[in-house]
Amino acid sequence: MTLDKCIAVLFLTVSIVYGYASYTYPLLPFELNMVFLPNTMPLALSVLGILISSIIILSKKQVPAESLTDGDIDFSRLRDYNWGQALGLLIAMTLYAVLLRPLGFIPSTVAFLVGCGWILGERRLHIMLASSLIGAGTIWYLVQEVLGIFLKPLPWFMG
Repeated sequence: MTLDKCIAVLFLTVSIVYGYASYTYPLLPFELNMVFLPNTMPLALSVLGILISSIIILSKKQVPAESLTDGDIDFSRLRDYNWGQALGLLIAMTLYAVLLRPLGFIPSTVAFLVGCGWILGERRLHIMLASSLIGAGTIWYLVQEVLGIFLKPLPWFMG
């Protein structure tokens, strides 16, 4: 089985489990008569995931390695890809999730964006800092002030 079909099987399994979990989600009594339920979007996403992964699994199209273009993945050369960058990004995402509460949204998001930019090869620190500060501040403002969802912006000792 090729790598794309293995990933599709994994994606199909995750979509089925996600669909089952969202289908059996207990609704509150007043939610039963609503047009758009809290589990409507998760159910739609799981059905879409099941359909797409089933199409990939059932397709018989095999692409020979000679006809690959520059942007395609050549599964016979998987060792030639930047696995260090991928692992670095996974570690950065894990650190971001762990440090989000103690550091607050803005410092942890800025550190995450600057760190990911550095991992991906950007070396202009002033541009990364400026863009990540603007982005993190804008998202915090939209979530906190516009949507009204509390999001701790600063570390525990500052706020």
